[in-house]
Amino acid sequence: MKRIVLLLMTGIALVSANDTTRPVEIGIVEKLGNTLPMETQFFDDGGNLVTLREIVTKPTIFNFVYFRCPGICSPILTELTSIVNFMDMEAGKDFQIVTISFDHREKFELGAAKKESYFALLKKPIPSGSWRFLTGDSASIHAVTQAAGFNFKREGNDFVHAGALVVVSPEGKIARYLNGIKYLPFDVKMALTEASTGRSGPTIAKLVAYCYSYNPEGRTYVFNVTRVAGGVILLFAAVFVLYLTVKPKKVQS
Repeated sequence: MKRIVLLLMTGIALVSANDTTRPVEIGIVEKLGNTLPMETQFFDDGGNLVTLREIVTKPTIFNFVYFRCPGICSPILTELTSIVNFMDMEAGKDFQIVTISFDHREKFELGAAKKESYFALLKKPIPSGSWRFLTGDSASIHAVTQAAGFNFKREGNDFVHAGALVVVSPEGKIARYLNGIKYLPFDVKMALTEASTGRSGPTIAKLVAYCYSYNPEGRTYVFNVTRVAGGVILLFAAVFVLYLTVKPKKVQS
């Protein structure tokens, strides 16, 4: 009986950890398959008023930052320059990047200055339109961040927020989330490939991340025998414990 109770408690804990129905004040709520409001207007880094539909023409990496951020925003943008530099997909041809400031007080001039700074870090030239830095009013920002499941909170003059890339199809359909501030080239390429076909879902990537370890020197994945073997052993152990728990006992005559 104790084992059954333990299994039930474990199941409840897992369900609670993955419950997306509860409101999230700060963080990422994945909305795979959702479509961003493509008619929403922003100012690009040239001061032009554009809609997302006008500028999103390829699989696109969206990221939400604010340009004055003293925290994780700069590392995220720096990581994006590394992706452009080292990934074997070409910005402007195979994919594009859209960086949106979620601080409505920031104007396009600041976006233009940030773009110039990060383009200077690129080791290969890319078209100007392949990575856009957008600013907008609070209504436009709210519409897009809510559709993407990006929740942030203002504290004084700054914001508390998470870090993530949101990869969407050319039609604006969310295909994949890459959380954190460091991203493996394989994961980014897989997300963009799925976005190009209109597919969405993290299942394959999670399986790959578990079964394979990333080799930073060769920039490839290596099959992780130890991790997979450990998982198989745990699975068989769980099945054996469950069998002992539920099997009928013999009645002695």
